[in-house]
Amino acid sequence: MREEIRRYWLSPAILAATIIICDQVSKAWIWDRLGPVEGTSETLIESWLSLTLVKNTGVAFGMFQGIPHFFTITSILISMAAIYFYRYHLPNTRPLIQISLGLVVGGAIGNIIDRIRFGYVIDFVHIDWFPGIFNIADSAITVGVLILAGYLLIFGDAAERKAPADDALLGDLLGQDPPQSGRS
Repeated sequence: MREEIRRYWLSPAILAATIIICDQVSKAWIWDRLGPVEGTSETLIESWLSLTLVKNTGVAFGMFQGIPHFFTITSILISMAAIYFYRYHLPNTRPLIQISLGLVVGGAIGNIIDRIRFGYVIDFVHIDWFPGIFNIADSAITVGVLILAGYLLIFGDAAERKAPADDALLGDLLGQDPPQSGRS
């Protein structure tokens, strides 16, 4: 059991915890700096990059506003599904798959914390040419999904999947020569 935790879960858990901490600290900092008035903005790099406080009741990048409780429940379900698929259907000893899970689950939990605490997600990164305002959690989810999609496109999902123990036993049994009877 300890070996399984170390092999499959330690790296994604550490990365997820790091994402959650960075996300929550950055949101607290932004709230102290720009809050509580939504739309308050501070330019960082000319008109290209600014910090703009947004209370997002929708999903990533401000889409589908106004139904925060629905997205809280769906975020929890998607996180649980990601963990399930990671454990049972993905090559989960691969570092890129572990990084992907850590980013996606850490980002999802970071936004779930906001939804439960405030009823909305605090977004603040505003890039002039980008269509939405986002946060560290949104970025982590996006990068994690892109890493997973890239990995699966290049290597497929069976790169390291092991056959279940019963299949391996059956293969061993079928591969052996039948026992010899007492005849010579």
